[in-house]
Amino acid sequence: MTSAGDSGATPTGDGAAAIDGDEFDFAAPSTDQSFENALAKARDGTRLTVDDAVELLATGTDRAGIDPVRKEAVLEAADRRRREAVGDEVTFVANINNNVTTACNTGCLFCNFKDSAHAFEADSDADHAGFTKTPAESKAIVEDALDMGVYEVCSVSGLHPALALDAEHHEILAAHDDPASAVNYKPPSRYATDPGTYVEQVEAMSVGGIHVHSMTPEEAYHAKRGTDWTYEDVYRDLSAAGLDSAPGTAAEILVDEVRDVICPGKIGTDDWVAAMEGAVAAGLDVTSTMMYGHVETVEHRAEHLGVIRDLQDRTGGITEFVPLSFIHQNTPLYRHGVVDGGASRAEDELVVAVARLFLDNVDHVQASWVKSGDAHGLKLLNCGADDFMGTILSEEITKRAGGEYGEYRSFDDYVEMITAIGRQPVERSTDYRTRRRLDPEDGPHGPKLGPRADGTPLLSDRSSAGGEPGAESAGADD
Repeated sequence: MTSAGDSGATPTGDGAAAIDGDEFDFAAPSTDQSFENALAKARDGTRLTVDDAVELLATGTDRAGIDPVRKEAVLEAADRRRREAVGDEVTFVANINNNVTTACNTGCLFCNFKDSAHAFEADSDADHAGFTKTPAESKAIVEDALDMGVYEVCSVSGLHPALALDAEHHEILAAHDDPASAVNYKPPSRYATDPGTYVEQVEAMSVGGIHVHSMTPEEAYHAKRGTDWTYEDVYRDLSAAGLDSAPGTAAEILVDEVRDVICPGKIGTDDWVAAMEGAVAAGLDVTSTMMYGHVETVEHRAEHLGVIRDLQDRTGGITEFVPLSFIHQNTPLYRHGVVDGGASRAEDELVVAVARLFLDNVDHVQASWVKSGDAHGLKLLNCGADDFMGTILSEEITKRAGGEYGEYRSFDDYVEMITAIGRQPVERSTDYRTRRRLDPEDGPHGPKLGPRADGTPLLSDRSSAGGEPGAESAGADD
């Protein structure tokens, strides 16, 4: 990863061209704490401070680089804490990703998922590989997934200018002077495909008892733009339409000086927190994430963890923390030399471990095989993580950014991998409240928690995933 302050090559285009390394010459972290004291507190179970987290993430600010001996001590403490907190179960979920659209004008520099929204207009001749789905298409994908035994649909989409919360929101947005500039709105009639409204999309996906996990804080802001509605108002309307929980993505790093560099068009930290509070107030569970390994320092990572823990202290609504290691290859930040890579594997391990030690009020920490691959993902399960994502069946965001680890894991894959490290494979519901232990000797394995699940494997083999329903869907991390 290019260190903060390294300007790299002189970039052009994609918004990254405007970034000067001097603009984010973030200071090397230093604290009044020592690594040894922070580690002792972690081992004792004392609530850590942000400075403690900095020391553990850096394996000491008193020396450059990651100290391998200190790192192993942090990982050992986190693995012990994981065992004490949640035992030896490793959970996973039968889910599918169904994102509505890649159309977006936000311009995040870490993202290669988006396509310029202008390219989707009916009179545009721009060539692009993106998509927009109608509510009817989303419903068909979910129905097919239900028949396979899936019981969670995760949807994280671009901010299409024609997407509004509902018909009333369309009227409010259209009444603005120059709505395209004032509130990033153009009517559906301008586009080749009408995405419907957020309410219509949620209603379409909320069929057959499936759990709908959708509407990030950024999407919730888009669904209330140009109004005086609160986040709670928006999430209550979506809950009534069938939304079951909200993903705490679009978080990136919850420190505004970092957000100003990598996603200046996105909401700030305060708005992200307010959206999550609104979702919980509306009766929804939420998740939390951190996308790290780009321009931030370990101090920023620690401050981010502090925001998450404070939010959980106030709301109690966060079911899991999901660290997302930056996939750099096809992103504007990398193409234009702002960064020269992502986080190292040692950094991945420390982020998971410190999350387990610092987030003493969040039960579950996820390891991502999409980001890390199977072998490294399993390693992260011995660094404090206890959840191993889901079957997914399709993934687009990480793949477009340059991810190399595929889009599907079967239940048999999970059972084999989890038992290989001496842990217990467990099928779970999205909210972790329903669980089913799997017997490694009783295969082949398939989901049983879904409304149409009977234990049949989701797909006949891994290679068939690309041709199954949902394969054209977009992924769901950040």
